[in-house]
Amino acid sequence: MPQLPAPDYPADVRARLETDAKAIIARYPDSRSALLPMLHLVQSEEGHVTRTGMRFCAELLDLTTAEVTAVATFYTMYRRKPSGDYQVGVCTNTLCAVMGGDAIFEELKEHLDVGNGGTTEDGKITLEHIECNAACDFAPVVMVNWEFFDNQTPESARGLVDDLRAGRTVEPTRGAPLCTFKDTARILAGFPDERPGAVEAGGGAGPASLVGLRLAKGEAPQPRVVHPRGAAHSGEPPAEHVGSAEHLSSHDAPQQTSASDPSHSAGPVAEGSKDIDDPRDSKEGE
Repeated sequence: MPQLPAPDYPADVRARLETDAKAIIARYPDSRSALLPMLHLVQSEEGHVTRTGMRFCAELLDLTTAEVTAVATFYTMYRRKPSGDYQVGVCTNTLCAVMGGDAIFEELKEHLDVGNGGTTEDGKITLEHIECNAACDFAPVVMVNWEFFDNQTPESARGLVDDLRAGRTVEPTRGAPLCTFKDTARILAGFPDERPGAVEAGGGAGPASLVGLRLAKGEAPQPRVVHPRGAAHSGEPPAEHVGSAEHLSSHDAPQQTSASDPSHSAGPVAEGSKDIDDPRDSKEGE
C-alpha cells in the first residue's frame, strides 16, 4: 500500500537543519548538486536517512521525493534503517578476503550474534561486509565509521568490537580519532571537525600504495616493498622493506600463472589435463 506523506521535522529541528542546508547549497552553482552532502546532513540527525529526511532534501532542492530516494538507495554509505553508534565494516574483497577478511567477518557475526547489516541489541555496533577501501597493502582491513584498522585478525577484531561496546577508547591505525556515526555523517556533509587534533591526525596510504605516485613525480625508485617473485625458491635474499617487516604482500607467494610459468603460456593447466579447444591437440596424423 502507498505510504502516507512523511512527517516533517519538529520546528526547532527543521530550523537548525535549514541553516546547515543553506550553507551546503551555497557551495554549488546548481542546488541539486548539494544532494549528496544533504543526505549526510539528515543522516547525522537520526543516524540513518529517514523518509522525513528525504522529504526535507526534496523540498529544499526542488526535487521530487522519488529523485531523492533514487540517490539515497543507490549509495551504500546512506543507511535506510536505524544503525549502531559504530559501523564496523570488514573488507571482504579479493585480497582482504584471502588474507583473512572472510574469517574475520565470520568471527564477528558469531561473536556479535548479528548478520550482515545487523545491529547489536545495545545499539552500539552495526556489522557489514564492505568492498575495497584502497588499503590492500594493509590487508585484511576493518573500518569503523570509515576510519582504518589495519592488519587485523579474528582475535584483534573481536577485541576491537568489545572495546567499542564497553566504551573504551579505541585508536584507529591511522587517520582521525573515532567519533560516533552521527558525528561522522556531519563531517561527511562538509562541516568542520572541531575536535582538538582531529584535522592534524595523519595517516594516508602505505608505502606499497605510494610507489606509483612517487614514480609519476619522477622520484628515484624506492627499495622494493615486497619480495621479488621466486625469491623464496631461488635463495635470493629479500630486498629491503620500506614498511613493517611483518607486512607482507600477496605477491610473496608466487603463483602458477601465464606470467610466472612460461611452460603454460595460456595459464595454469592441471597435470595430465588437456585443453579440448586447443587446435594443437588434434589427432595424430590429421
